[in-house]
Amino acid sequence: MLKSRRARLLAAVCSAGLMSGLLGSAAHAESLADAIALAYQTNPTLQAQRASQRALDETYVQARTGLRPTASVQVSLTTSSTDPESAFSPNPNNSSAATLSITQPIYTGGRVSSQIAASEADVLAGRENLRRVEESVLAGVVQAYVDVRRDIERLRISQENVAVLARQLEETKARFDVGELTRTDVAQAEARLAAAQASLSSSQAQLAISRASYAAIVGQSPGELDPEPSLGNLLPATVDEAFDAAEKNNPQILAADYTEQASRARVAAARSQYLPTLGLRGSLGYTGFAADGGSAFANDSTTVSASAVVTVPLFTGGLTESTIRQAKERNNVDRISIETARRAVLQNVSQSWNQLLGARANLISNEEQVRAATVAFEGVRQEAQVGLRTTLDVLNAEQELRSAELALATAKHDEYLAAALVLSAMGKLEARYLIPSVPIYDPKTSFERINHSWGWVPWEPVIHTIDRLAAPQIGPAPADVPVATAK
Repeated sequence: MLKSRRARLLAAVCSAGLMSGLLGSAAHAESLADAIALAYQTNPTLQAQRASQRALDETYVQARTGLRPTASVQVSLTTSSTDPESAFSPNPNNSSAATLSITQPIYTGGRVSSQIAASEADVLAGRENLRRVEESVLAGVVQAYVDVRRDIERLRISQENVAVLARQLEETKARFDVGELTRTDVAQAEARLAAAQASLSSSQAQLAISRASYAAIVGQSPGELDPEPSLGNLLPATVDEAFDAAEKNNPQILAADYTEQASRARVAAARSQYLPTLGLRGSLGYTGFAADGGSAFANDSTTVSASAVVTVPLFTGGLTESTIRQAKERNNVDRISIETARRAVLQNVSQSWNQLLGARANLISNEEQVRAATVAFEGVRQEAQVGLRTTLDVLNAEQELRSAELALATAKHDEYLAAALVLSAMGKLEARYLIPSVPIYDPKTSFERINHSWGWVPWEPVIHTIDRLAAPQIGPAPADVPVATAK
């Protein structure tokens, strides 16, 4: 399996001859949606984050066990001797005991309820972190896809440039042979061809690098890639709409908000240590005893007991107060982190939006540049054929055309990638928007499956309600105040 996986990755590193063959013919066309779907289902980073989220879901179940009864059985068999001269008396005293104990918490001062609220907020924060990782992976897929497409176009331009300059060199040599041009013209053509061949080698190497990056994130080496679909239907009309969407949907902001909710619940859990706790305990005991080597199960008796246990904390040496102060400061950190996340997200929206505007402007300019450079090159070639232009003029015009074409390929790449980054900053670069026909992983499904798994008891809601009576309440959400005034 490792060998086959390594073979798929190494397939991205191709020789110059094989690279040319890939451009000429490919096994099948592959779309951006195909690449996103494959990465969404198989990318190890995303798979690992989903597993981490499922592990985090278990903390909610573990918190709810504080509402459930616990049962244990203790069994013992004992043999003893009263003979001080022998450790192995032929007639020892034998006894047996077994105790079944059941304990049901009734009231914990709100500690369990607060822990449940904190773990629920942790789970919600984890889901937002899963969204963030998904967006990061899908952004990587988009970048890898457009990188390969750009580098394929750059390789095509480089190959065409070499072919044109080779023909130009042949023409120059032919005209030199009949005395129309000088040795200098031939040398200029040879120099440009050598430079074009060096650029071709660089383009081949860069495409191999991009293909390897694609294989690493998508899971297979790219074949023939279809043009990217438009993202215009997902993009906002104005930057203000992008800001509003980011503040409502960006997973970084939402995760910070849920993390603050969790730490706020832990403040209430810390305060609950001041309050008494109540629990019910029942036990069923069995004992048996026999002397002089008799059966350990003779002379048996059974005991049944039930009790209500109330525990009132009186003095903890300052531990409770310290725990509360610690929880408050951690909540302050999380509250401030919300503003930190919001500022970072708004900065990302602003940067990506302006990059998109700049990329669009560059794209329009480069398209016009290619059009004008094409006309100029054809004109200079025709003028050179009748002696109105020199060989150097033709070479310069051809160089300007290829540079314009390369710039246009880069501009198309940058414009599409900038649009994807805007969606990522808004919190909309997700599989449900990009590949709606593919089944979407829903972390709620796993959560609901374990929520009523083994151990659940039907009276949990009643105990939960009782536990919240007279318990410390979870404080309100923080107001939008400057970070400097947060205390």
